[in-house]
Amino acid sequence: MAAHYHSAMFSDLVFSAIMALLIAGFVGLPLSIAAATIPAARLSAPSDRHEPMSRKAVVLGLFASFAGVWLMGLGAWLASGDSRYGALESLGVLLITLVGAGVLAAGLGPLPSWLLETLGPVAERLPSPFRLAVRDLTQRRARAVVAITLVMLTSGFGLALTIIAVGETTQSRAEYLPQGRPGSLLVQSRYVYLEPFSAVDAATIRAAIERELPGVPIVQNETVPDSSRFFNAAAENIEMPEEAVYGHHVIGDEKLLRYLTGDQSTPYDESTAVVVTSAGVQVDSVNLFYELHKDDETTQTKTVRAAVAKPADPYMQTIFVPAELVRDLGFQLQPAELIVDPTLHRVTAEEQQRLDDLLDDALADIYVERGFQASTGWLLFAAAAFLAAVGCSLSSGFGVAANARQARVMRRAGNGSAAAFRWFCASRAGLSALCGTVLGAVAGGPAGMLLLWPLTVRSAWEDPARVPFETPWPAVVVIVTGLPVLAAALGAIFAREHPHVSAPAASRPDTGIAPSSTLG
Repeated sequence: MAAHYHSAMFSDLVFSAIMALLIAGFVGLPLSIAAATIPAARLSAPSDRHEPMSRKAVVLGLFASFAGVWLMGLGAWLASGDSRYGALESLGVLLITLVGAGVLAAGLGPLPSWLLETLGPVAERLPSPFRLAVRDLTQRRARAVVAITLVMLTSGFGLALTIIAVGETTQSRAEYLPQGRPGSLLVQSRYVYLEPFSAVDAATIRAAIERELPGVPIVQNETVPDSSRFFNAAAENIEMPEEAVYGHHVIGDEKLLRYLTGDQSTPYDESTAVVVTSAGVQVDSVNLFYELHKDDETTQTKTVRAAVAKPADPYMQTIFVPAELVRDLGFQLQPAELIVDPTLHRVTAEEQQRLDDLLDDALADIYVERGFQASTGWLLFAAAAFLAAVGCSLSSGFGVAANARQARVMRRAGNGSAAAFRWFCASRAGLSALCGTVLGAVAGGPAGMLLLWPLTVRSAWEDPARVPFETPWPAVVVIVTGLPVLAAALGAIFAREHPHVSAPAASRPDTGIAPSSTLG
């Protein structure tokens, strides 16, 4: 017994270790490739600020970037085909695309240095704050290219995440299937596909609903508890849509029928089935197919009168069978679902929470149909990435020594005004953010649009509800233009001048003239 226990524990440890290695490789490989962007940026910056950078590094970087785009395109093409993939195949396609994104980012590493070198001659025709900002970034290129590269990586990640989240939301909205009418409270068994509620559980749930919602009618959807006994209903020339909530048929009383139609005046007869459909058809009868005993090899058929009613929602199309008709066939019915009709009472979020507190989670699932709810959790990560990009752009101006000469020059150019130095700090931060954000859009835009395909691939056998993915270009433009403006504003706000001491205070005569200033 002990040997068996230790063997099982060892197997679990081995399995956990293998899964950890797979996850580490899956996540670590693309990240490690993307992390090569920073060394590539530093190596591409010449040590001598007067020396031009090697064009060979730019060409090799662009070649690597094109290779990364090709890999991402391959992954997107594989994911967009009609083939069905299992979980492992889907992960493999996603890994190919992620590696391509990492290669794309790494290939763009030499571009910050090249961009600063290109901006140098252009900046000579700009106003002095911009001209000196570009000159300062070029003179301290080793630090500046790292800051711009970090802006590129963080803003690119945020842009890719934004594009992916918008596309995923579009795909999920197209695939969304409601579980009931909008606003309806649905209480279902946690094992709804295995067994209905027992009589005791149904009574407990009903009492909780009546306690929280006194006087509100409770609709009951019933089912045949013995799954080995076949029961079905069908009408000639009537096919229910695959996305219908209840499929071929539903069993209940007049409350359930009126929940389906959304009309409290819908006529009800215990001996008449109702075809709830949006199609303009005339149906006079419905066939009930059933087995008298669970071991029967033949299926009995009974034809009953039928009427036609319009559904409250296209998803509510089904064949309604009165519970009395089914009981007359010898079936014992049990509750499968308890519903609060939104026509009679719309459950609020507070009422849902209180009802959820009353009922044991192991007893039932409580759900209020409110339509498709888009996820917003990604906004926090995108905002963090964009704020990190702004912070990285500000890092290009850290250090007292780095700002001393520029502070003196700007104060002379501005007739001693501190505003000129703030303009310089704003220009430097804004230019760093602009260079990094533009490169981030070059990396994050294609990455987001191509990663979206493997991230939305479905492994189910049903046809995926593929919809056109719309790139949120207005949001991209706002981000690319807004981040430099925000960085410039913060660069001006955080500009601080401190006394510049060039000699010990004791050896300096007191002239009464304020010493020169620098930015800390």
